[in-house]
Amino acid sequence: MTPVTPELTRHQRSRCAGWLRVLASTTPSARNRAFDGLNAMARDCPLADPAASAYCSFLRCGTGVPQHWYRKPMSVVSALRSVSFMITATHLTKRHGTKTSVDDVSFIARPGTVTGFLGPNGAGKSTTMRMIVGLDQPTSGSVTVDGHRYEDGLAPLRDVGVLLDAGAVHPRRTARNHLRVIARTHGISDRRVDEVLRVAGLDAVARKRVGQFSLGMKQRLGLAAALLGDPGTLVLDEPVNGLDPEGVLWVRQLCRRLADEGRAVLLSSHLMSEMAVTADRVIVLGRGRVIADASVADLTTRAGAYVRVRSDAPDRLEALLAPLGARSTRIAADTLQVSDVAPETIAEVARSSGVLLFESTPVQGTLEDAFFDLTADDVEYRASRAA
Repeated sequence: MTPVTPELTRHQRSRCAGWLRVLASTTPSARNRAFDGLNAMARDCPLADPAASAYCSFLRCGTGVPQHWYRKPMSVVSALRSVSFMITATHLTKRHGTKTSVDDVSFIARPGTVTGFLGPNGAGKSTTMRMIVGLDQPTSGSVTVDGHRYEDGLAPLRDVGVLLDAGAVHPRRTARNHLRVIARTHGISDRRVDEVLRVAGLDAVARKRVGQFSLGMKQRLGLAAALLGDPGTLVLDEPVNGLDPEGVLWVRQLCRRLADEGRAVLLSSHLMSEMAVTADRVIVLGRGRVIADASVADLTTRAGAYVRVRSDAPDRLEALLAPLGARSTRIAADTLQVSDVAPETIAEVARSSGVLLFESTPVQGTLEDAFFDLTADDVEYRASRAA
């Protein structure tokens, strides 16, 4: 949120402080009353978003305020969160010497949506994510979270949860102490630390040193750290890397739940089958540029459908279907992949010509098919056949 500093009277500041203390209550009805009170209190002020702006005003203008209020208590953030949390990249460019790793990238990761971030190795995904959270500075362009730069946020951990490198943990520190150190920077309680450890399935190894963790366990710890501040936006770089099937399913369900709560989730992965069932939209990068920004359904439709046909005479069948506009590709000795013609037409042509069909299976294009079609000319690191 963009801080504003209207002139608040002492009485307004006092009332604002009172309502914010009520917001710290664990009773939902009390928090609802406090939120309504903040709206009513701010109605006379020229604020675009009364409750949220009142809170910003309180932080910036309040006097004699207990220090812990400046750390944005968890319940306050949850109560004031609105659907405006999103990531907005505008003409984002990053150059390293003569190499351009991100080239004029623009996109929006919207609240309530899991946005997939796809691309071949070296496409610029990780660099873009690092710029979102201020670890790299763009050469030109900008990227904001809820209208401001990540580093300008009052409490970044509560605005954006980040997982970029699960291995960036002191190996001799326990999982619980690792999270406690992070929590201290934002006044987050040990109770919240224990809560996210349970969510990540690490409560049984909370006092185990991270150096003894497997890659999958480190991924879970990294996700626990990303959830620590109960953020409205999450940036997750390959969070399923190293996870077992149960862990992959957990990440999928977690991302869907976070989006259903109105949060913005930006998720990168090389597992196309998992992205297809997790993401709502996907952004595809190739050589640093956006080459697609569409819903998963649109991309799979674009990949097209075909019919897998097994026959005793595939060459003859291919010749018979060609005048009808069919495109056929031999995928096995007795199998064709036929597109641009209906399965019923294939069956009728085969019957009338005496060609025996063993199989005729309609197949819908997948996200993986669409990805390979889109990035065919943008793969920077391509393996060659073995000699």
